[in-house]
Amino acid sequence: MWLCGMLGLLLCAVCGAAGELHSLRHFDTAMTDPGPGLPWFVSVGYVDGKIFVHYNSTAQMCVPRTEWMVANMDQQYWDEQSEIAQSNEQNNRVSLGNVAQLYNQSGGSHTVQWMFGCDILEDGTTQGYYREAYDGRDFIAFDKDTMTFTAVVPEAIPIKRKWEEGGDAEGWKHYLLETCPQRLRSYIENRKAELGRTEQPEVRVWGKEADGILTLSCRAHGFYPRPIAVSWVKDGAVLGQDTHSGGIVPNSDGTYHTWVTIEALPGDGDKYQCRVEHASLPQPGLYSWERPQSSLVPIVVGVVVAIVVIAIMAGVGFMIYRHHAGERLQRGSHSGRWIQQLMHRE
Repeated sequence: MWLCGMLGLLLCAVCGAAGELHSLRHFDTAMTDPGPGLPWFVSVGYVDGKIFVHYNSTAQMCVPRTEWMVANMDQQYWDEQSEIAQSNEQNNRVSLGNVAQLYNQSGGSHTVQWMFGCDILEDGTTQGYYREAYDGRDFIAFDKDTMTFTAVVPEAIPIKRKWEEGGDAEGWKHYLLETCPQRLRSYIENRKAELGRTEQPEVRVWGKEADGILTLSCRAHGFYPRPIAVSWVKDGAVLGQDTHSGGIVPNSDGTYHTWVTIEALPGDGDKYQCRVEHASLPQPGLYSWERPQSSLVPIVVGVVVAIVVIAIMAGVGFMIYRHHAGERLQRGSHSGRWIQQLMHRE
């Protein structure tokens, strides 16, 4: 059963299949109503889950998205790839209209998506695939072993017959089993320098207590390459079923991040450790949650500030008192001299 729908196709294009060693994936999207200022057609290529080429109907040209593509491909390559992408763009425009007619649709917002590519597995064998979705649902797929197309919905049966009678199956088999693996191997060769680099993950562990439950979270950020194992350990035993993972997600700089959480009793926080295994680490790292410690510093600072404020107020009050007392003394002295003068005149 083909389970990659609109979101599933994208996830399959990025995440890869079990047992893969290397992968090349192309993901095309055509939309009747993309939104103001957005291209109606977008094509993206991935090598080992990382974007390496991009095309859209506005720019009308393929552009590199990695340094190794810039360094190893000449202008002739980019011109040829742009022509291929422009041809795919027109094919997708036709597909939008044809599939809409099969569903008896005369308007509205609709989307056609193609996902095709190949994998080189750990045992050296290869596998290829082609899938198409319409409005987020699987529509048709190619089976290279039987040289037939699978109509996932009844509306796809006319297209299945047309493609099989027109010899499209032979073309797709040649691409998936020969052309695609050859290109993937050449890309791998061109990016050897990048494949050899490693970036250590920055690991942070924190906890949050609510409703009598302590949720511990371990996040690894900025690591490369993609494979990583993050797990929670309690009293030396690795915990699996009770943990929740956010998956391995790419960052904009080409590195990756992931996180794993687990729920514990509030008093057991010190018994848990986050274990991280990665190619950049000489040995697995263990990271513990440091429970926040109460501090007397804010209290001491508050007391000191209060004392200073009181001292200042007392000083100001004393100065005001002395000032007024002096004025009274001066007034009293003047009055005494004035009375003395009156008494002297008398």
